[in-house]
Amino acid sequence: MNISLKGKTALVAGSTSGIGHATALEMAGLGARVILMARNEEKLKAVSKELSRVSDENHAYIVADFSQEEEAGRAVISFLEKDGPIHILVNNTGGPPGGPASEAGADAYLAAFRMHLLCNHLITTACIPGMKASGGGRIINVISTSVKQPLPNLGVSNTIRGAVANWAKTLSNELGPHGITVNNVLPGATQTGRLESIASTKAEKTGTTKEEALAAMAAAVPLKRIGKPSEIAAGICFLASPAAAYINGINLPVDGGRTSSL
Repeated sequence: MNISLKGKTALVAGSTSGIGHATALEMAGLGARVILMARNEEKLKAVSKELSRVSDENHAYIVADFSQEEEAGRAVISFLEKDGPIHILVNNTGGPPGGPASEAGADAYLAAFRMHLLCNHLITTACIPGMKASGGGRIINVISTSVKQPLPNLGVSNTIRGAVANWAKTLSNELGPHGITVNNVLPGATQTGRLESIASTKAEKTGTTKEEALAAMAAAVPLKRIGKPSEIAAGICFLASPAAAYINGINLPVDGGRTSSL
């Protein structure tokens, strides 16, 4: 089975930590040239050094703040004008703050919509012409299992993630004739800074410790543990590979079986 990414250029958003970081390293290991994208240039430089130790593929980075969607889109366009096409795009951005949907203000929904759907859209539409000219491409969006089963106390995230999932499905229909696949990866509870933050908030509200909150999350997973960023990255990299050429328009949960719907 061919899962080599040799000869491909991959743009990985949110690649200085968590799932994005693990994905960038895995793609470099599979032979891709990796373009990192995040807002902190010092962290980008540090991850670039990690990539160079994995492979020597002239890796690079783009500095952009995903909360400034127009700026992020322009940054990608500027990079493409100088550097050529992107073959694999991984849209990945940290989730919105937690809280009940009924208590969130319009500004919270608008900020999440801009950071997730609009930013994804502007980055993606910048990359599409190059993918078409190259004869195909891969677009993978890292969202959440909440598109199948809304998660408690993540009202804004549940809402916006659903919008991103349907945007992606629509794109998969439109871009399929050009050999471009569009798929979503739905991580479950994963060892990231965001999960630590969610666990801390839950612990404060329930009068428990963060460790107890994390243990409760693990207990809700049939595999009885929290996922590793590298395990989510493996699913992303498979969808980016030649082996997944006929997989298009799907939501792939990588959650240890936690989601109770098919």
